[in-house]
Amino acid sequence: MTELPARRLLLVHAHPDDESINNGATMATYAAEGAHVTLVTCTLGERGEVIPPALRHLTGAALGKHRAGELGAATGELGVGDFRLLGGAGRYRDSGMMGTSDNDDPDCFWQADVDDAAGHLVEVIREVRPQVLVTYDPDGGYGHPDHIQAHRVAMRAAQLAADAGQSIAKVYWNRVPRTVVEEGFARLRDALPELPFAETAAVGDVPGVVDDGRITTAIDGTAHAAAKTAAMRAHATQIEVAPDKPYFVLSNYLAQPIFTTEYYELVQGEPGGPATETDLFEGLGL
Repeated sequence: MTELPARRLLLVHAHPDDESINNGATMATYAAEGAHVTLVTCTLGERGEVIPPALRHLTGAALGKHRAGELGAATGELGVGDFRLLGGAGRYRDSGMMGTSDNDDPDCFWQADVDDAAGHLVEVIREVRPQVLVTYDPDGGYGHPDHIQAHRVAMRAAQLAADAGQSIAKVYWNRVPRTVVEEGFARLRDALPELPFAETAAVGDVPGVVDDGRITTAIDGTAHAAAKTAAMRAHATQIEVAPDKPYFVLSNYLAQPIFTTEYYELVQGEPGGPATETDLFEGLGL
């Protein structure tokens, strides 16, 4: 077995594109620094809404296959070579938005047994031995059933792995401080006349927004802004990025800022010190 780098980071996401929007700058930063970055995506996003008219014929399994290709292209832009689908491609289907009939599909991720799904993730943890895990908060950032389930599975897998002697030193949830989001939307409103987007989303539409005091860690990925933007652009079915501007839209076509400093809340493990951390591995001596 090839010896892995000293620092090993695991991220657990619900669909292709979530990794680039939430953690693209972080992933590119650590990959460039030589850390081993592993991404586990729980579904193929088969029920995602497609933006480009030329691709709207893609639905179900065909869309999932296409989005898997987008995921490979996006991780390539981020310099991340270790990306996996939980339990293998197509093991868990996209569950659709909360409250829809798609949630009742027995093969969707929302209906999966948490311990069974966590078992697949434990296999990855035992192989990669990450010191740091990043995932969503209990609400999944914004209430999507697959995001909520990804949180449950990630946290349960961390517990099961620890019970088997493979503890993860630090667990973080994706967060965005409210003041940063408000400032980002203020800049976006000023930029709208120059952009291909007519309206902005609301601050509350950004997943994981919390009061600034909840933030424990800020990763400045400004040096890798181009990689994050390119990764987001690779998810062409789901994201449209403004040309040469740090803004994007999803299928609702409401503009949002692209953040290249990414924020986290440490929920398990010891902080690196009293100040806001600038490294997910801070305090681990790595």
